[in-house]
Amino acid sequence: MAAKPLKKRFMAPSTLAGQTLGKYRILEPLGRGGMAQVYKAYHPKLDRYAAVKVLRSDLVEEAEFLARFRREARAVAALRHPNIVQVFDFDAQDDLYYMVMELLEGDTLKAHLNSFRTSNNHIPPGDVVRILRDILAGLGYAHSAGVIHRDLKPANIMLTRRGQAVLTDFGIAQIVGGTQYTVSGALMGTLNYMAPEQGLEGKCDARSDIYSLGIVFYEMLTGRVPFDADTPLAILLKHVNDPLPLPRAVDPSIPEPFERVALKALAKNPDDRYQSAAEMAAALDEAARQAGVEPPERIMLPQPEAGSRSEPAAVPVFSGKDRGQIPDAGFAAGDTDVTFKPPKSAKTGQARSSRAALIWVTLMATGNMAMLWASGVFGWEVFGRAWPMELALMGVLFFALMAESGSAWFIIPGGMIMGNGFILAYCALTGRWGDWAYFWPLEPLLVAASIIAPFLTRKLPDGGIRFVRRLAILVLILAGIVFFVSLVMAIILS
Repeated sequence: MAAKPLKKRFMAPSTLAGQTLGKYRILEPLGRGGMAQVYKAYHPKLDRYAAVKVLRSDLVEEAEFLARFRREARAVAALRHPNIVQVFDFDAQDDLYYMVMELLEGDTLKAHLNSFRTSNNHIPPGDVVRILRDILAGLGYAHSAGVIHRDLKPANIMLTRRGQAVLTDFGIAQIVGGTQYTVSGALMGTLNYMAPEQGLEGKCDARSDIYSLGIVFYEMLTGRVPFDADTPLAILLKHVNDPLPLPRAVDPSIPEPFERVALKALAKNPDDRYQSAAEMAAALDEAARQAGVEPPERIMLPQPEAGSRSEPAAVPVFSGKDRGQIPDAGFAAGDTDVTFKPPKSAKTGQARSSRAALIWVTLMATGNMAMLWASGVFGWEVFGRAWPMELALMGVLFFALMAESGSAWFIIPGGMIMGNGFILAYCALTGRWGDWAYFWPLEPLLVAASIIAPFLTRKLPDGGIRFVRRLAILVLILAGIVFFVSLVMAIILS
């Protein structure tokens, strides 16, 4: 029976099955993402199956969209590389904009990562190197052709049954990027992998893709992304301001040469990153050699379990949900989506914050109990002399947070509050409040040092994370000693 021609502009995606779109007969929906609906389609004359991605009509209402769509789609369709999904065709019909791509068999890297998380394991180092080398090869080719990906993440990397890693969705972010949905569309799934300059200023070049791939590398090594939070703005600010949590601090078994590659790829300043995919590939090869890691010739995907389909699933190249085709039902949870609102459960950072809070509460409670006990035993004049230590203990909170997070920004409030606490403690213990006339010039120095210190630590090779954590631990130890000595002095002087 002949397929029906497409008739209406705002035809619901579910009604496209059985219709014709250009030269392709739409067979069935394969999945839906934030920017497009994907169908399995068939070209009768070529006897070829393909994946047809139909962009959402509400994203393409601006007048200049057609020109941008044709320009970007033409550039992507010109790419010919084994590690980049092949775009066969692109066109518009009845105001429906679509791209036709090869239909690959395999899983997304996101699904692959999730399967390892489920079993509490990590992708083998050899496979990590193989995947990254494949993607760097495709990325380098695209960059040489002047094409930037702009939306590189595990959901846009296919691991095929041929044992290759293949990049997908080139140009989609740029095609939709000029619409009114730009800001609301770049939500959680993409911001976790977005370079600081891309999210903050909208600037994007090859080095921005290097940063995004660095996040993917970090996630393959550690099993999690380095920056996560409950809101898009919070994630973006972490990319811009927070030091990178060291991979080996998350998992000490990670080879140190791999950590060095990740740190350079994830530098905040684009000038400090690898300047090309080829440079990063060379560094990765050297790191693998130093770590004694031999990448396999091909990536091995898990085989279908007994009783499941014997044929590998045909997975379309797209960023959307594919519940029926991909074993991992949650693989698309982090995709770019203009309506997506993820669950507010950012485990990354919560455990650290809770540990830091526990340290502070323990110190605060112990200090207060000791002060009250001493006041009750030796007289309440003890509290009159030791009360400024309460202020110093408030500063301990920020250094406890700094010790856990590795963020130097806690020096600013912690340094000023704790510094003033110690100065006032001296005056209260000695009763020499007139000495404040000598101490007040220290105030501007204390404020200036607290503000400048975080910027100086960022110039250190690893972003200053190790130094910041060691400094915070040292301050916590000194604070405990000073508090104990001050309490003893208050008892003696009272």
